[in-house]
Amino acid sequence: MTKISHCFQSLRDRSQCALIPFITAGDPDLATTAQALQVLDKSGADMIELGVPYSDPLADGPTIQAAATRALQRGVGLDDVLGIVKDLTPTLQAPIVLFTYYNPILNRGIESFLKQIATAGVQGLVVPDLPLEEAEALMKPAAEIGIDLVLLVAPTTPKARMEAIARQSQGFIYLVSVTGVTGMREQLTSKVPDLLQQMRAVTDKPIGVGFGISGPEQAQQVKNWGADGVIVGSAFVKRLAEGKPAEGLSAIGEFCRNLKAAIRD
Repeated sequence: MTKISHCFQSLRDRSQCALIPFITAGDPDLATTAQALQVLDKSGADMIELGVPYSDPLADGPTIQAAATRALQRGVGLDDVLGIVKDLTPTLQAPIVLFTYYNPILNRGIESFLKQIATAGVQGLVVPDLPLEEAEALMKPAAEIGIDLVLLVAPTTPKARMEAIARQSQGFIYLVSVTGVTGMREQLTSKVPDLLQQMRAVTDKPIGVGFGISGPEQAQQVKNWGADGVIVGSAFVKRLAEGKPAEGLSAIGEFCRNLKAAIRD
């Protein structure tokens, strides 16, 4: 059992829901990213999704795009991100799930990329632009090296394809709550409960819901709908980028604790 699967199983045994914050590595700087991982780990995060800055982030909304652009302008690359992860993973309870696009993986070479992230201590991988038809080329070697490749299901995914994705996804299934890109929204679509119900009919794997969750009330709503995990990105990235680094770190710590409290009850 991988660390991610063990985490979900442990939470299920206690009838709890996982909190999975997302931050963009290198924004506002690498030192703050390292501190942010520690703050989130101590503030209730069950897993942490760490985004690698990329020049053409197709799935990301304005907040995360801007964060990635700032990080790239400072010269932050994959090696820098993995350096932080390698230094910190021995001290973190929360597994690190790396969020990156497929082109940088292909550019480095699948085997080389996987070995490097595994050595750094990464436990899971989300590649939003990886189609199901091409997932096997990455999934098989990832499984062999002990990394969960998490696949995404969208509101527009047909039922047959949803079942196929559910069969292949490892660690958990990432259910996208909205049609479009990441970003905070005032309300979540009414389709989410139906999507969760459809997913439950075809799989017993954990399901994490992300995209559009902006606060404790929505997180609690998603948990009450039956999600195994709540994934929150833009709201963390926005708080971390505002003001001085110390203020951002304090803000994400408080926000993380509030989210965890909302889904614990």
